[in-house]
Amino acid sequence: MSKAYDLEERLISFAADVVLVFDKPAKTYASKYYAEQLIRSSGSVSLNFSEFAGAGTEKDKINKLRIALKEIKECNNNLRIQLRAGLGDVKHLKKLQDEAEQIVRILVAIINKR
Repeated sequence: MSKAYDLEERLISFAADVVLVFDKPAKTYASKYYAEQLIRSSGSVSLNFSEFAGAGTEKDKINKLRIALKEIKECNNNLRIQLRAGLGDVKHLKKLQDEAEQIVRILVAIINKR
């Protein structure tokens, strides 16, 4: 199994985990707002990374990686906001935040190697 495939599966798992944690009726406007945004941005990370794998030019590949990086940073900040505002289960939020931070570091490393 290639490293790219491993990361692609990890990104799919992250997006699926977000859906599993947040796909339930929200209790407040804020929790609904941040949950919906997190679901969109977590899925976007995975989708843009898969486009990176199929991009034709190096410029296009870097662009897709940068978009994925932007989206995972958005996920991380979203989770930080939710933690500080007490919008969800701390254990689940911290686990997702830890994974988001690891993914940020991986994508930065990939971009820097190109």
